[in-house]
Amino acid sequence: MITTGVLLKANEARLVSLSGTRGQCQLVASQVNKIVIAKNPTQQDIAEFISALQAYLSSVGSNALIVNRRATTGQGAGGAGTFILEGVILACVAQPVEFIHPATIRATDKRWAEQKTCRPKTQDMAKAFDLAFEGLDA
Repeated sequence: MITTGVLLKANEARLVSLSGTRGQCQLVASQVNKIVIAKNPTQQDIAEFISALQAYLSSVGSNALIVNRRATTGQGAGGAGTFILEGVILACVAQPVEFIHPATIRATDKRWAEQKTCRPKTQDMAKAFDLAFEGLDA
């Protein structure tokens, strides 16, 4: 099974795909790790985002998408860009989509940190990795 972690942040989506299980996972190599839309997207921008996302998912053979749950209130609440991308992903992706809360990731990290040996070094990619890791079978 291949899961894709999608970190939505502002007007971009960071993508990391993993195969295997939580005990033995590996990164699925891809040339794409970020898809960006304009801050005030047009229909054409959204169509290009959909096309790029579907091409990525097809190229890596993804079976499921795991997306960060957007805060809806309070400091750090998700903005319009992430709201738009959530809707687009839910509407255009054939694979099952699951939203994961940051507290779930922290709990999993406490139990499985030593198995995350191929975790990327950059912060955003590491978060996308953690999301993909959530979708793997134990």
